Amino acid sequence: MVKNNHRMIPKENNFAYIDGQNLNLGVRSMGWILDMRRFKIYLKEKYDVSKTYIFIGFVAENQRMYNAFQEYGYTLVFKPVIDDKEPKGNIDADLVLRAMIDFHESKFDKAVILTSDGDFYSLVDYFYSKEKLKNVISPCSKTCSSLLKKTAKEKLMFLDNLKEKLEYKRKSTA
Repeated sequence: MVKNNHRMIPKENNFAYIDGQNLNLGVRSMGWILDMRRFKIYLKEKYDVSKTYIFIGFVAENQRMYNAFQEYGYTLVFKPVIDDKEPKGNIDADLVLRAMIDFHESKFDKAVILTSDGDFYSLVDYFYSKEKLKNVISPCSKTCSSLLKKTAKEKLMFLDNLKEKLEYKRKSTA
C-alpha cells in the first residue's frame, strides 16, 4: 500500500480466487473458524487484493451467510450442489475458467489462489510461469497437496499460524 493524501492506495491490482469449501474444511480441520470479514481485510492489506471471488456450492439455507460475505466485499460464484446427504458443489472448473478469463482480459496484475487441492496445480504452474502468481494460500500445511507445494515454491503460505489474527470470535451477548 502507498499512502497518498491520507488514503491507502493499493500498489497492485491483484485478484483472489478462493475454493470456498476447501477453505472452510481446511480451517475447521485445525479446530477454528475463519473470520471472513477480517480475512478480506487481510487479503487487501497483505496481497493488495482488490477483487476476491469465493467459489462455493449454493445451499439455500446458507443465504444469510452469503449475504454477509457480499457485505464484506466478496464476489460469490455459485455452483448448484448435488442434493445428497453430503452437499457438494465441485467448483474447480469454474474457478480455473474465471481466473483464465480475467488473465486473458488483463483484469489483474497477479493472482492469489486459495486452496489445498492439487487439481489447481496446472493453473498455479501457468500463472507462476507467466509471473502472474502473487501467492497460493493453503488453509492447512498438513492437508496441502504435494503438487501445489512443488509448483508454488516460495509463493506458498499457510493459514495455520494466523489463528490469533483471523479466528472468528463470537460476540458476547452480556
